[in-house]
Amino acid sequence: MDINYELYKVFYFVAKTLSFSEASKCLYISQSAVSQSVKVLEKKLGQTLFIRSTKRVQLTPEGEILFKHIEPAMNLIHKGETQLLEANTLNGGQLRIAASDTICRYFLVPYLNKFHKLYPNVHIKVTNSTSIDCARILENGQVDFIITNYPNSGLLNTHSVRAIREFRDVFVASADHFPLRDKTFTLAELLDYPIMMLDRKSTTSEFLHSMFQKSHLDLVPEIELSSNDLLIDLARIGLGIAFVPDFCIPKDEKQLFILKLSETLPVRQLVVVHNENLPVSQAAKQFMDML
Repeated sequence: MDINYELYKVFYFVAKTLSFSEASKCLYISQSAVSQSVKVLEKKLGQTLFIRSTKRVQLTPEGEILFKHIEPAMNLIHKGETQLLEANTLNGGQLRIAASDTICRYFLVPYLNKFHKLYPNVHIKVTNSTSIDCARILENGQVDFIITNYPNSGLLNTHSVRAIREFRDVFVASADHFPLRDKTFTLAELLDYPIMMLDRKSTTSEFLHSMFQKSHLDLVPEIELSSNDLLIDLARIGLGIAFVPDFCIPKDEKQLFILKLSETLPVRQLVVVHNENLPVSQAAKQFMDML
């Protein structure tokens, strides 16, 4: 049945207040307009919805049935409107972020803590995936933005990229198992040792393989894992030399040392990226500015 939503809205306020005059005040329309709207709705439905008298207004049994359905619908609409308004004022809404395990642990947590304290009513959802997969998740519109290593082969021209910090990748080894602290290595010389690194699906793996390829060297790692933390743990027990971002190494680290290289590896960046083709929520804007 084709009935204008405004008619149901008028019915709702009359039924809720049991007063045509009070309903007119809530709706900012005249009392005669309220009365006329109710009559139109009753005619379209073929039912009398109110019992009118000089002293009060009552719902008919049919009116009560309709009100039971209209009231939750009106509440849902109001809730939706409220959530949209709150999202723009940071009093509600959702913040959706994707980042790798390493970035989440060593970079993102303090910012999440700060943002949650400032805006406790914003629901935060963090998706954990590799930096390359994060780019795909962003393109699909599943998150508001991502924080990723850069360069990242998964990023597209539609992605807006903003650098937030620089870092260096380093080779680390256990001094007890690899007494090489005073030696300076070329990339070619490193191939004589067991190299441990992230698996091929990571930007870090892409980066290191490209460095060896530029020197016409074929890197065949001894161990490939999906966790920098595990690489560091294995390096401590002497299973190999691990290639990790410098910000993953604890400041009070005593067992591991950073190998000296004759070649200087390029600096990489952490970047925050959003899709230019999709709207950015107020919560996402605020968080990205915080970074």
